[in-house]
Amino acid sequence: MIIKSADFVTSAVRPEQYPETRLPEIAFAGRSNVGKSSLINTLLNRKRLVKTSSTPGRTQLINFFIINKAFYCVDLPGYGYARVPASVRKKWGPMIEHYLKERTSLQAVTLIMDIRRTPRAEELNFIDWLHLYRIPIIPVLTKADKLSKTRQNKQAQLIASALETDREQLTLFSAKTRQGKDRLWDLVEKQVSRVE
Repeated sequence: MIIKSADFVTSAVRPEQYPETRLPEIAFAGRSNVGKSSLINTLLNRKRLVKTSSTPGRTQLINFFIINKAFYCVDLPGYGYARVPASVRKKWGPMIEHYLKERTSLQAVTLIMDIRRTPRAEELNFIDWLHLYRIPIIPVLTKADKLSKTRQNKQAQLIASALETDREQLTLFSAKTRQGKDRLWDLVEKQVSRVE
């Protein structure tokens, strides 16, 4: 996909703060510090559109970005460990759940996982929840450049088994080398075009 424009629109906590539902949306979700912001910036050819941080839990709101004036990329707060107050972390669950459950313009969730880690209960529960509401999932394994090709394949197979899916369903991605960028765009475009 050729990115002609990618602009931040708004940050939201409540539904009344979301943009109108006239355009399709692809959400990006994953554990804190999994490389979600770097992935979105790499996809959109922008260095700092989405703020990156070495501190887990930096994204605390639902952030909407409009792409080519045609669809939205939605950056969801990371789940799991995060150095934020418990009171803030407690609000994330209902906020994200409400967005995923009620947002009619949502076409798919890009589920981002670190290739070096085996999926835990949070990922498996999240996937079950998305299946329950019939939300398509685009599974992506980030930080692929940290492993050799042999290790990449071995880890991808382990993760596929843990997720009870085919290895071919997983996209290996690296923000550093841009591995997997074209494949991921193809999958995103396929979901977005379902409503065009």
